[in-house]
Amino acid sequence: MSLSKTLVAATLLSIANLSSPAFSADEYNTSSGLTAAGAPLGMHGVDPVTFVNLGNRIDGAARHTAVHDGVAYYFSSKETMDKFTAKPAAYLPQNGGFCTFGVSVGKKFDGDPQFAAIVDNKLYLFLNEDIFREFQKDEAGTIAKAEENWKKIRTTAAKDL
Repeated sequence: MSLSKTLVAATLLSIANLSSPAFSADEYNTSSGLTAAGAPLGMHGVDPVTFVNLGNRIDGAARHTAVHDGVAYYFSSKETMDKFTAKPAAYLPQNGGFCTFGVSVGKKFDGDPQFAAIVDNKLYLFLNEDIFREFQKDEAGTIAKAEENWKKIRTTAAKDL
């Protein structure tokens, strides 16, 4: 195979990988770079199962990694990783892990697990303490607005909002 054909093939493969659903325009809030699993890291490495089940922010470890929809999540134990892989929807942060208050106003800001809430067994992340306090003033209203906006902005790149 000639060098030019190899370059064209590599370019087309790269484009195909970027257009896959897992990498659609900012559907998930992830750290830059890739984990050893070959996927970007979600939830800043915090174990989502422990967070949802205990309401406690515990860092996961790379040795317990599960990839869901193109995003790697770290877990504090094999048991929490297995719970996640059996039922990921029960543990994934809402709004792709972006700040719920930001999504409620049509933006995609970093969702930091340090500022989070569990409401009706769902995990919501927030940008910072001030934004989290704003959320607490009208939790149900903010969540409803975020759910409505998420449908509209899910596949829109954060920079385009």
